[in-house]
Amino acid sequence: MTQIEIPRYLDDPPVLLLWSVDEIAPLLAGLFIGMQIGQAFICTGAGLLITHFYRRCLENSQDGFLAHFLYWHGLSPARGRIFPNPYIREFGCIPELR
Repeated sequence: MTQIEIPRYLDDPPVLLLWSVDEIAPLLAGLFIGMQIGQAFICTGAGLLITHFYRRCLENSQDGFLAHFLYWHGLSPARGRIFPNPYIREFGCIPELR
């Protein structure tokens, strides 16, 4: 049996039962979508598989990997002056930052 890390500090991610919120979100999304389309068992199983692969990816990567991945591919919801367009790869050619 593997040990589960329980957060001890304020800046640790929120936990629901044994999973962090970002790990359990695909499972709950699969359950919700499955209930809407009448295939709750299949969609919950798919959400469980996505959660398993996401947890494996998190164990093998650094902190903040998901945020950097989403920003690099243009899927980050962050906007503003401190977050330049992620599709511009060279900062010398951004006219707003000069």
